[in-house]
Amino acid sequence: MGKGARQTSDNLAWDRSDEIWEESMKQVRLRPTCQKIEALAQRVLRGPVALAPPIIIGGFNVLCPIRIQDGPEEKILFRLTCPNQAIFPEEKTQAEAATARYLAAFSALPVPKIFHTGTDPDLGPYMVIQDLGTRRCMSDAPEAPRDDPNDTPILNPDISETDLKRLYAKMAQGLALSSRQTPGVFDLVGRPITLNMTNMFQLANIPSAVFPPKGTTYQTADEWYVALADMQLATLLFQHNDMVDSEDDCRNKYVARQLFRKLAKQGRLSTFGFSDDDWSVSSKTSPPTLPAPDSSGSFRLWCDDFRPVNVLVDDADDVVGVIDWEFAYAAPTQFALDCPWWLLLDTPEMWDTGIDDWITKYSSRLETWLSAMEEIEREYDGLEKPVDGLCLSAYMRESWSTGRFWLNYAARKSWVFDHIYWNYLDERFFGERGTEDKESFWKTRICLLSEEEQEAMEPLVQIKMSEAADCRLVEWGNVEARRRLKLFFSR
Repeated sequence: MGKGARQTSDNLAWDRSDEIWEESMKQVRLRPTCQKIEALAQRVLRGPVALAPPIIIGGFNVLCPIRIQDGPEEKILFRLTCPNQAIFPEEKTQAEAATARYLAAFSALPVPKIFHTGTDPDLGPYMVIQDLGTRRCMSDAPEAPRDDPNDTPILNPDISETDLKRLYAKMAQGLALSSRQTPGVFDLVGRPITLNMTNMFQLANIPSAVFPPKGTTYQTADEWYVALADMQLATLLFQHNDMVDSEDDCRNKYVARQLFRKLAKQGRLSTFGFSDDDWSVSSKTSPPTLPAPDSSGSFRLWCDDFRPVNVLVDDADDVVGVIDWEFAYAAPTQFALDCPWWLLLDTPEMWDTGIDDWITKYSSRLETWLSAMEEIEREYDGLEKPVDGLCLSAYMRESWSTGRFWLNYAARKSWVFDHIYWNYLDERFFGERGTEDKESFWKTRICLLSEEEQEAMEPLVQIKMSEAADCRLVEWGNVEARRRLKLFFSR
């Protein structure tokens, strides 16, 4: 775990999630379950089929290879959602299928064909998808040797620059193709379902009432930043166990989230790190040079889980298909203009030797990535650039130098938000704090909150300290959850 960077999730909720997952995995291997899967596949495909083990078990889904007995030799995959491992599973499945079909129709990005989707009363939501015939992924080639195959892969520090740039170029091509939008070819009909929302539900027992209501869509980048800030505050309000270590820790978390939310509501987060930024202290000392995307209409397809492990390749490392679009949604173009977090394969908060070491190693690999990105962009010479005609490599370089990378990363990650906010954002926003005492950070910024927000802090501190002494799982009703939201969400 990244040395102090990652906030602890609710250990009781995590234990319960693990128990449910282990039990459901036992059930899916039982003969009666396998017979149900075969029977459903036979009804859907209208012919005799048979399971073709092994079953592939992931964090959120189970993949069951199916062989059509009286048809072609190629296999298909029957994908089921793991019970209780994701929020809004039917919506998530429908959205993923729609995303894959959109990409297949309107981009050159290879994705598995979606043959059928539905919901079975016994097995839950499912998809019937193309089996691409490989289990090798883009992260296999550049990863360091692992003693335990279950360990998270990390980039091999000894990989040659030539090999790394070649692999990065393939990822850059996929990123550019997935970010490209064909105007007027899709309508948003449902709320975004993010990976962080699923983690909030699964690992912190956050009630579903705090998430955007079904059918909610967003018209501007600022609206989405406000929604993300609301969910960050909701994590503090509703994670019952393991959320705060002390009263001052709670105050730090409260002030950071309220300030982030205030900036979102003021429309400032969407301009930070761009030449439009006329408010942050850092913009006065090191002015950004590139303009922000249009806040009122610039959205692009974004996938929280787009990373090398979900890019399937053949033995020559050529891309066969990109999978797992379940956390894809229309996001502000600002997200697409950030350098990708996965250049080292592992996340900054989980890096074994700490987030500072991750930053050092990432900075050196970023130059290789940007060089590969520039080559991809040269292929577009005379054509429209992948994202709004913008030069991705230039925006990505400035994203890293201005700290805009950290703003969007923190907005999407509840359990590293506090470390990123206080270490990489706060002083860029508001200037030097004048203290190195981490427990006192909140004292230097509370004056920036409204009187109503300041008055709400101490009651919350007492609530959270009381919860810390009462370790249990709390099942929130919708009415009770909304009542708590109103107490701490200022207008």
